[in-house]
Formats: sequence, C-alpha cells, structure tokens
Amino acid sequence: MAGRAGDRLRQLRSRLGLTTREVAELSRKIADAEENEEFALSHARLIQIENNESTPSIYKLYTLSVVYCRPFTEMVSLYLDLDKIPKYQMDLPGASTRELGFDVYDENGTIEFPIRFDPGFQLKETNLVSRMVELWGEVPVAVLRALNVRKHRYGFIGLEDFTMYPLLRPGSFVQIDDQQKPQAQVMYPSEYDRPIWFLELRDRYICSWCELRRDRIISIPHPLSGARTQEFAYPNEAEIVGRVIAVAVRLVSSADRSLHPVSKLQGRS
Repeated sequence: MAGRAGDRLRQLRSRLGLTTREVAELSRKIADAEENEEFALSHARLIQIENNESTPSIYKLYTLSVVYCRPFTEMVSLYLDLDKIPKYQMDLPGASTRELGFDVYDENGTIEFPIRFDPGFQLKETNLVSRMVELWGEVPVAVLRALNVRKHRYGFIGLEDFTMYPLLRPGSFVQIDDQQKPQAQVMYPSEYDRPIWFLELRDRYICSWCELRRDRIISIPHPLSGARTQEFAYPNEAEIVGRVIAVAVRLVSSADRSLHPVSKLQGRS
C-alpha cells in the first residue's frame, strides 16, 4: 500500500495540473495560516514523497488533503489500512461489559465483520469478540450503513453481568444511541418503557436504569437481577455513553439462567 502511495499522490497532482513547485507555494500559505512549519512542503520533499523515498507526516498529509481537495482519511489510507482498525480494536483487552466501535472509512468498499460465532466457545465470562468469532466475512459498507454504524454505537453485555436480567440477557450485543441522555424524575408506564443506559465507569462498563440527581448518577438494576443499586459522582466517576435502543444479538438461551447468582443460591436450598 505505502509503496504505491507516492504514485497516487503524483496522479492527484497531475490531474489538477499542478507542478511540485506550485504545491510547495500553496503549502506555504497553509503553514503561514497555521503558524506551523510542519504544514509546509518543499519542492524537493514532495519529489521524495512521490518517489516513495519519504513518508509525509500527518501535517503534510493534511496539507495535501487541502491542496488536492481530497478527504484526509483518503490521504492516510494511502499508507495505512484504516478498515482494519475495528478488528484490531476487538483484539485488545476489554472490561466485563464493553463498548464496541465500528468506523467506516471507505463508503464503496467492504469491511470485515463477524458472520458466525464459535458455538464451542466458553462464554461464562466476557471475553474478546475476536475469540468468539468463528467466521469473519467481507460485508459491504452499504449493509453496515443500514445498521447505522455511524449514528449508533454497540456494546457487549458480559455473560456474568446480570444487572438488567431478565429484561436484558447477558451475552447480548446492544445498540446504543449516544445522542440521548437521561432526564431527571421522569415517570414511565412500565419497565419496558423505562430507558436502559450504557455507562462508562473508570474501570468498566455497566448497563442499567439510571436516575440523575444534581452531580450524582444512580445506577438501578432490575429488581429480579439480584444486583445492587450503585451511586457515582457524575461525570467524574461515570459517563453516559447513551441509551440502549435495541438488542443486536443474543448469545445465551433461557437454559443459561443457571449462571445467575440467585439461581445458584436457590439450587443449594
């Protein structure tokens, strides 16, 4: 990819009918406006870049993005495969309940996405999504747009996180609307109408009903979950990622209720 980057930059410049010296002069205007020499490109440096003898910094890629009237992500993608970012993110350690991010950089391309999950994987604890996936496939970006990956965010509920059980089962993928925030002292007709919120704490994520009281946020579990109510300083100890608006995937069946702490206690009686 990087080996062809210089050729592509030369093509972009040629299509605009610009010489390397003219690009250098235009870059000088951006550097002066930003009061930063890093944005400037000399005639000699641009030739090195186009000959694949030098890699431009993010500042110089910014300048080329402006001069060539191309998206900045396109300039970066000449040197790095941005579509691999979501998959690499899944390979990093995560909290018990975690947020997942899917960024789309190429509207006309495809992106690797989980197609089938490994049925033999031990799901008692929250783990890396990449280890649960049995088959990755190339999914068209157009399909991901239908899932609103730009507008919404996604989270995975840990298999030992029973905070909202049985309303929200552990092992579920949830869709999160980060544009919505809790309102203080609102009455809801039923528990099904009451919003569920995805919260980011200092060391983990939780998913629950919430109440805002001045500078405090109260995390309220489902009454049947056996979990306790928790209170945090807001926003210092807890931040609101958004409202859970849909369950994307459910990985556990009703038979897995034996994992629930309350069920284990009842089994001993």
